[in-house]
Amino acid sequence: MNMRDTLLAAALEVLEEGGEAKFSTRAVCAVAKVTAPTLYHHYGSADGLLSAAMAEAFAQFLRSKQAAVQADDPETTLREGWDDYVRFAAARPRLYAAMIGRVLEGARIPAAEQAFALLIRHIRAVADEGRLALPPEAAADLLWSSVNAASLLYVTARLRDAGPPDPAVVASIREHALQAVFLPKTKEAPQ
Repeated sequence: MNMRDTLLAAALEVLEEGGEAKFSTRAVCAVAKVTAPTLYHHYGSADGLLSAAMAEAFAQFLRSKQAAVQADDPETTLREGWDDYVRFAAARPRLYAAMIGRVLEGARIPAAEQAFALLIRHIRAVADEGRLALPPEAAADLLWSSVNAASLLYVTARLRDAGPPDPAVVASIREHALQAVFLPKTKEAPQ
């Protein structure tokens, strides 16, 4: 691994362990076992490294979404994609919170835009089958907001002085959103 990659991996580690609030040149350099001038040489500043780390985190997230097995049924694909998103946030809650923070600050992150475009494609596949109960954009908004709400339960567990959310609660959020998005499947008549 070259020094640039070492620093990037260290930055992601710092974000995962302490979130953006604990991100600093000193913390990253301690993990990477380098001095500050090395960080500045490769990334220009702590913010330059933070931006690169966020881009890499979103790229990892996107690769996870793209690598997910696509089911023959678009409804199953959306359900599995929803679950994959929540698993990412559950496994890396501080990093996820930092990523969402960047989005809320208005950062333009191509991998995040590509992940949302992937969601739209899957929703359009449901629409092509005549099973979408809402316009595609409204369905995307509903699924996007529900998956982020479920993911935030992992982020706020400490704030709520609680452990991870009850899996039944997370599943309920998912199922209520999907029920609002999909028309019921029609049963085929026996022949």
